[in-house]
Amino acid sequence: MQGEAYLTNALVEFRKLRQLGEHALAQTSDETFFAARGADANSIALIVKHLAGNMRSRWTDFLTTDGEKPDRHRDREFELGAGDTREALVQSWEEGWTLLFETIGSLTPADLEATVTIRGEPHTVLQAMSRQMTHYAYHVGQIVLLAKQAAGAGWRSASIPRGKSAEFNARMREKHDF
Repeated sequence: MQGEAYLTNALVEFRKLRQLGEHALAQTSDETFFAARGADANSIALIVKHLAGNMRSRWTDFLTTDGEKPDRHRDREFELGAGDTREALVQSWEEGWTLLFETIGSLTPADLEATVTIRGEPHTVLQAMSRQMTHYAYHVGQIVLLAKQAAGAGWRSASIPRGKSAEFNARMREKHDF
């Protein structure tokens, strides 16, 4: 039962990460999407490109092949190419999330103890999933920060807005009959 609960919760948490990222992306102009804050800084576009590449590599044939696919060129994920339009990058992002959800949705509790490799390093499926969740949270947080900085006072929070914690907590207590 715990394995099933973990798989269900993992899907919930990955969906929250996707929604948080998409909430931020919806608030960015094309200029903000492609803007980098310095020569060595990543734009939102590059973070999206990197996450999409990582998801494709990690979740394709997840149980049967190394998570670092031979055709993945990670370093290129941090360079904009001629075909890297916002539409193309967001499409790759969406395809990556779809692959992730389909793959996790196909797993059984027994699969959590199976061994998969990432760059030749063995992980249980449980460890590999946790690793990816941490990685995606890190990068989605970067997307949110960059989008929020660019939006300034126009930012619409995807969380509890400043000064609204007590109001939110009261609604939650009411909702859950506390």
